[in-house]
Amino acid sequence: MLAKLRQFLWTWRGVWITVPTVTGCILLLRWLGFLQLLELAAFDQLIRLRPPDSPDSRIVIVGITETDIQTLGTSILSDADLAQLLTTIKQQKPRAIGLDIVRDQPEGTGQEQLNHVFQTTPNLLGAKKVIANDPNSAIQAPPLLEKQGQIAGVDVVLDPDGKVRRGFLYITSDTDETLPSLGLGLAQLYLKSDTITPQPSSQNPDDLQLGQAVFVPWEANDGGYIRTDAGGYQMMLNYRNSPFTTVSLSDVLANQIPADLMRDRVVLIGYTAPSKKDEFLTPYSSILVGNPQTTYGVLIHAQLTSQIISAAFGERPLIKTWSEPLEWTWILLWSGIGATIRWRWRYAGGVAKFSFPPLLFTLLAGGSLVGICYLAFLQGWWIPLVPPGFALVGSVIAITSYLAHQATTIRYCFSRYLTDEVVANVLENPDALNLEMQRQNVTILMSDLRGFSNISERLPPEQVASLLNIYLSAMTDIINQYKGTINDFIGDAILVFFGAPTQQADDAQRAVACAVAMQLAMSRVNQELNQSGLPKIKMGIGINTGEVVVGNIGSQKRTKWTVIGSPINLASRIESYTVGDQILISEATWQEAGIDGVKICQKKLVQPKGFHQPIPIYDVVGIGGTYDLHLPEVREEIVDLQEEIPIQFTVISGKEIGEERFWGKIFKLSVNGAAIRCEFPLEPLTSLQVYLVNPFSDNQIQGDFYARVSESLVADKTAVWVQFTVMAPDVEGWLRNQMMGIGVNG
Repeated sequence: MLAKLRQFLWTWRGVWITVPTVTGCILLLRWLGFLQLLELAAFDQLIRLRPPDSPDSRIVIVGITETDIQTLGTSILSDADLAQLLTTIKQQKPRAIGLDIVRDQPEGTGQEQLNHVFQTTPNLLGAKKVIANDPNSAIQAPPLLEKQGQIAGVDVVLDPDGKVRRGFLYITSDTDETLPSLGLGLAQLYLKSDTITPQPSSQNPDDLQLGQAVFVPWEANDGGYIRTDAGGYQMMLNYRNSPFTTVSLSDVLANQIPADLMRDRVVLIGYTAPSKKDEFLTPYSSILVGNPQTTYGVLIHAQLTSQIISAAFGERPLIKTWSEPLEWTWILLWSGIGATIRWRWRYAGGVAKFSFPPLLFTLLAGGSLVGICYLAFLQGWWIPLVPPGFALVGSVIAITSYLAHQATTIRYCFSRYLTDEVVANVLENPDALNLEMQRQNVTILMSDLRGFSNISERLPPEQVASLLNIYLSAMTDIINQYKGTINDFIGDAILVFFGAPTQQADDAQRAVACAVAMQLAMSRVNQELNQSGLPKIKMGIGINTGEVVVGNIGSQKRTKWTVIGSPINLASRIESYTVGDQILISEATWQEAGIDGVKICQKKLVQPKGFHQPIPIYDVVGIGGTYDLHLPEVREEIVDLQEEIPIQFTVISGKEIGEERFWGKIFKLSVNGAAIRCEFPLEPLTSLQVYLVNPFSDNQIQGDFYARVSESLVADKTAVWVQFTVMAPDVEGWLRNQMMGIGVNG
């Protein structure tokens, strides 16, 4: 059970790390207020996207237009005109009259007439600007109405972007004076006729209840707000998108309105003239346009009045929000959804590629988030949209970034085996995984250590691995330097391509130059091996050029990039003929690389398995031109032995050692080879395992080594010259002792 849990945690490790990290970052950005304007903009968009509301016929607006002002001949409505207007309105018996005109001094004539109207109109509310934003901004209501207690506040709440999204139920001044807002006061007057009066909420006595609605005071961090001014008793404005019935001042004074237009309704009187500058931005105002649509203040008070009345009757919901812990959980959820989607399909299109499945599901998740928030908003719930959206996308980006970093790591590891061109082709080319193969002329280099199997038998696995790492590390650097493509490490063998996947005109030349450089580096490799207490090694290299097919082979689930064709087999055969420190190339490579540039010391005819006729191979000792690389010339001292060394040997065929042993004798000896006389002629390039025999100890075997027949000695048909390939240090020391003090053959 614990193992399964560990496996589960590891399998989804990206999700466990990403979700809390991204959520924490989003919550920090939100707490700092960086997301507030975006959330308010999302709120505006939700307001605009709602289906049309039915008009609220309970509200009538009497607008004082620019035409009315010109007709009156003054920019200020006189007391006489206001008295006449109120008298005309009273005749239609409205439930409430709201005066959205702030004035505390008489205007023109008719003061007594206006006071009489004030005294005889109990359902009239005058306006007072309560909040003093500057020393001259607080304006008192008409003294008589204030004395009668028929005043209400007309202040509005401006958000940081200048829009009105909230409204006051009660307004508290700097002197702790509390007044109902004009919207609340008018709604209460209207609801009074339906015996609906303000009551403390049964759930919280500090909350106001009117009919079916409970008005919970807006807090500083509710919804998308962060540390906003929540002074007084505020609520979100649930704007109607249908117009209110509106008539002009002139129409009312001229009795050009229906006789029952205002009966049992709420009538608001205010300026709708742009010159009065009583205009505000609302959620319907797009700040992206040059002249955003504005809403007159009297219409905002009408919106608040309509909302309170509708909520009291249960017709339209109030805008509510979740608690902060629930909102945090909501953001965490969408961060988890984004992380899960991207992590689940992280390899759908390859490492760090944003393929179709995660893209599709991310878009579906984003659409679901918007749809859920929209449907909730229709029910009166304002739940976060921007933070979870950021969390969703942020988690996807975070995991994609991690996968991109992982791809970089993979590319680094991949580049240890292939050139940058191949890595770029596989990781960056959209068609890199195409299984179709194509014909290409390629030069194949195959290298192998001589007698590595024998070395592996004598060393523990850890030392074998250390030896290979030192050797392969040096060879890889050289191969990459000459832009070869390492296709595979086959134990101690290296398979390299020149001309795949990208071809160049000098592929064969670079292959030969690379081979020479690899052989030159073996002295440095052996020096490092010696310092590590590891045996000396020798390498043989075979090179062939030919037409092959290049591409990926395998299935859609697992592929391998490689080349296929008989030229690879021939390169392997040629390499098998090499002895230590030797480079053999085919006729095709010699022609391709340039006969004049490649330095040859010997030409041999061999007949590899599967070939009906012998083919020429060439022993390379250097390459000229821009590369100018040459193997050191070796002049061996050959010693004629006064006493021949008896031996037994077996013939090695491929990788198998023959069972039958044959007798022979070593009669000449050098550091790197020996002349052997045997019972029968041996063909050149035959591999041997040679056993040293002590004739004074009942022909006991006292050591062995590996060698390859280099050539037949013309003077003696049964004698051949063999080149040492692998030799244990003690055997090498014993043979050297046989050479000491003996004359040198001239």
